[in-house]
Amino acid sequence: MIRSLALAALASASLAFAAPTTFDFKDPKGVNAIQFSLDSVLEPIAGTASGISGSVSFDAADVAATRGAIVVEAKSLKVPNSNMTGHLVSPGWIDAPGHPEIRFEFAKLDDVKPAGDRRWSAVANGKFTLRGVTRDVSIPVTLNFLPGQAGQRINKPEQGGDLLVVRGAFEIARADYGIKPGQNEDKVAPIVQLSFAVVGTSK
Repeated sequence: MIRSLALAALASASLAFAAPTTFDFKDPKGVNAIQFSLDSVLEPIAGTASGISGSVSFDAADVAATRGAIVVEAKSLKVPNSNMTGHLVSPGWIDAPGHPEIRFEFAKLDDVKPAGDRRWSAVANGKFTLRGVTRDVSIPVTLNFLPGQAGQRINKPEQGGDLLVVRGAFEIARADYGIKPGQNEDKVAPIVQLSFAVVGTSK
């Protein structure tokens, strides 16, 4: 009886002081992507960015303390028209050669609420950097914690590991980041819509 109580107390203490887990967002399956769209009067544009990396520290017992960074390779931005893709990543627009990373970095989550089994909604407040310009942004997100599912995702169940799926959507004004402010707005909308559903894997 005493031994059982001691083991239970030890287990409770271990849970109480469990360290956050770090999730790597460089997807081994290569399917993580961010979608973007610019819905202009003459030429609606939609594309993806696939060069996703970064890491997030997450603890299911303290979701508000989640922190980390998601990074996108600027050269990975792509639209269906190859000529338009060339213009998009050129120095006059995104400037992938001069500013190779698009980055969102945050230190905590606000307004965390349960949204289902091991699922939460929250607001990620942080810094968004594009084309060398950094601005404060607030992004509504959902987080889905999937313990023990990392191996299943890549058809290697013996590998183990956890998953963290982060979803969200937000918009930016391209003028705020020095991307041809006030120019070509009939073909390239001034507001860029972004959405994402990215998966991080624990080691």
